[in-house]
Amino acid sequence: MALSPSSLAQRPSYKWWVFATIAIGTFMTVVDHGSVLVALPEIEAHFSSDLPTVQWVVIGYALAISVLLLPMGRLGDMLSRKHVYIAGFLLFVFAAALAGFAPNLGFLIAAKVLQGVGSALIQGNGMATIISAFPGKERGRALGTHLSVVGSGSIVGPALGGILVSALDWRWVFFINVPVGIIAIAAAMLVLRRSGPAEGQAGERPRFDWAGATLSGAALMLFLLVVGNGDRVGWDWAVIGVGLAACGASLGMFIWWELRTASPMLELRLFQRRLVACGVAAGWLSFMGTGAVRFMMPFYMQRVLGFSPSEVGLLLIPSAVSMTLIGPIAGTLSDKWGWRTFTAGGLALSAAATFILAFALTERSPVWLIVLMLVLQSSGTGLFNSPNNNSILSAVERSRYGVVSALTQLARNSANVTSVAVATTVVVVTMGSYGVEPSLDAVSPQVAGAFVAGLKWAFALSGAFLVLGIFLSVFKGERRREPEPAEAPVKQAASAGDGD
Repeated sequence: MALSPSSLAQRPSYKWWVFATIAIGTFMTVVDHGSVLVALPEIEAHFSSDLPTVQWVVIGYALAISVLLLPMGRLGDMLSRKHVYIAGFLLFVFAAALAGFAPNLGFLIAAKVLQGVGSALIQGNGMATIISAFPGKERGRALGTHLSVVGSGSIVGPALGGILVSALDWRWVFFINVPVGIIAIAAAMLVLRRSGPAEGQAGERPRFDWAGATLSGAALMLFLLVVGNGDRVGWDWAVIGVGLAACGASLGMFIWWELRTASPMLELRLFQRRLVACGVAAGWLSFMGTGAVRFMMPFYMQRVLGFSPSEVGLLLIPSAVSMTLIGPIAGTLSDKWGWRTFTAGGLALSAAATFILAFALTERSPVWLIVLMLVLQSSGTGLFNSPNNNSILSAVERSRYGVVSALTQLARNSANVTSVAVATTVVVVTMGSYGVEPSLDAVSPQVAGAFVAGLKWAFALSGAFLVLGIFLSVFKGERRREPEPAEAPVKQAASAGDGD
């Protein structure tokens, strides 16, 4: 029998063929992000620029992904996820080649924004494709193993970036995506089946919600720009207030429109289901509580303890490995035992590690304590993430897997940005109260006391977010039955996801 999607689909191992195919793309996008971060100093020197400007290579890419995740996830639900996924990869590879040949910094930033559009198509449909290939009783296992791919990519990315920049040139951080991307596209064409489109209330194909996509994109763009730059320009600056007001107005218009249009991009009535509402909120709080620690600890380890960037990279590997190993185990066990124990327990472990850092951190903390607490926190994330996403998707029809999977990733992205912004504000305000320049750039052994005092307050607040997430994880309950597999309208099961 010739190897084709239809013939592969008859095999019991087909779900793992699908997983491996999507894993290539997931791994590639995570590695790309990590390797580009390592290459930024070389890019800065090559174009004779400054770091705030060069950082838009990363910021533009991240903004494009965040703004387009929901629309691209919904597009995959409506059309064929296979075709949308492959289109995203074609765009990703093309933009990577453009970035490698960039003649100036502006061209490079534009190429990375275009690559972010391709990555949104990939990320918005990759996870949905995987979980659609697995039966509901194995969904947690699939999600957990997918998390291990993300963790592996976060380890390999910086290391590969360093090798490419040192041995070849910064341009190869982008060029390497071309041959690997071609392999990923060929695998997707060979393995993935064409999924059928979602259907409307009368069996009609729903229309794409352009208004909803525009309003959600505007709200997200304004929110991320305001939160990401508030500390830099000052929270009392008039532009920040205008930006927040515009963000609130866009969000209000989005909600008003989604509740009235016949074919919404994001069916907001899904949030009437306790598992969805509490699961998404707990996921957001999880990354609100952990994002600040992962951002601030490298500053502490370099600027206070005196470790080099390469040494810090090595010290962060155990925490990434712990999440990579625990994710599949927690996901698999949640299929059998439910998710409440793992989600609440994972957040409790992360909260304990965060509070220990808040109370025990000093200007001369032993490195073993830092590494151990980061490992505990990442282990908690591994315990929490897959079971929590499993609980959310258990309450959602398959016709909504794409947009809801994208929603869980969007919650992670926005929470990480917000967490970093809040923690930075707390730290620099505390430093200012000690009579020290209120800036992370001023952190050094000479002002370590003021910096550590700020970290303690920031980490205590992060722990409080995690405790709130624990209560939501307990409150959302369990669910034993699977949703209807048919592409049924969401309104027919408005309360299907409530817990016991």
